[in-house]
Amino acid sequence: MSCGEPHEMDCAEVLDHLYEFLDREMPDSDCTKFEVHFEECSPCLEKYGLEQAVKKLVKRCCGHDDVPADLRSKVMGRIDLIRSGQAVPDHDVSTAAGADLPGAAKE
Repeated sequence: MSCGEPHEMDCAEVLDHLYEFLDREMPDSDCTKFEVHFEECSPCLEKYGLEQAVKKLVKRCCGHDDVPADLRSKVMGRIDLIRSGQAVPDHDVSTAAGADLPGAAKE
């Protein structure tokens, strides 16, 4: 997605890190760059607005559900592996996490 105009930050880079921006998991200086980009780029601003709305809806509908401690631990471990650039087995969380979810089909 791109509006076709040149920006300091590339649209693809903005969209690749959109959830980090939404979750405020980046330095303030990077957040400022995103805000400037959204002021200049209506397609990215629209995508940001959509993802922000989805995030609010999920929080409203699912924000009170308790997450099993072992599932949370597995997910956080996988996030740490991804952030460190290590290879992550496909079955690591998906199979184990699915087994922990209420109503999930057992393999």
